[in-house]
Amino acid sequence: MLIGAHVYQDDPVATAAERGADIVQMFLADPQGWKKPPPHPRAAELRESDVAVVVHSPYVVNLASLNNRVRIPSRKLVVQHAEGAAEVGAIGLVVHGGHVTQDEDEATGVDNWRKFFSRQADEGGFAVPILIENTAGGDHAMARRFDALARLWDAVGEYGAGFCLDTCHAHAGGEELVGVVDRARAITGRIDLVHLNDSRDEFGSARDRHANIGSGTIDPEVLAAVCAAADAPVVVETPADGQPADIAFLRERLTR
Repeated sequence: MLIGAHVYQDDPVATAAERGADIVQMFLADPQGWKKPPPHPRAAELRESDVAVVVHSPYVVNLASLNNRVRIPSRKLVVQHAEGAAEVGAIGLVVHGGHVTQDEDEATGVDNWRKFFSRQADEGGFAVPILIENTAGGDHAMARRFDALARLWDAVGEYGAGFCLDTCHAHAGGEELVGVVDRARAITGRIDLVHLNDSRDEFGSARDRHANIGSGTIDPEVLAAVCAAADAPVVVETPADGQPADIAFLRERLTR
């Protein structure tokens, strides 16, 4: 099983060695920006290394949005970042589920996802798999609660969407982690990546504040059990100083 961490994109191979990581996740551009990612200066090194790579799309992306000024550039940005992810040899591009606003119809947000996947399929698909990630907050989110995730998957599952399970997001979103892998797979049929994060906040808080394993509110053994059940690559998105210990903890638990 691949175990690694989210790292800065300047020298990911060296950082992977420092962390003891088999896989790294990174951004290709400003996570709060709308610019096309530039060519990565270490793309060839990443493709040729033994370190697996996954790319996270910018946080500003909201493919569900009913606002054309958000949804249309979001579509463009996802396609561009998928192309950039392919250039560094990434196994996928993580994209948050997004949301609509209070007075808008959630079904329209779901349909916006469907239209995006459908149109891209007509144009030859994405350069790498799109891994939709469950999110922590928002009463009108597409992938916070699993009933909403099921509606989203009914719309996009046929297009080969992948799924990224975030433990902090599930905990903060009100989903019990015991049995969460089986419940997620019952909806999506797959788990392609796990974001394994402790939470600084209580269950159901809707707050996305990651903590190193054992320093938050989630039982570390429950986190390890989620990884074992998922049997998928694991990335910790925890504070950097504690990442080597987080990775070592998981590796020890999962190789017993």
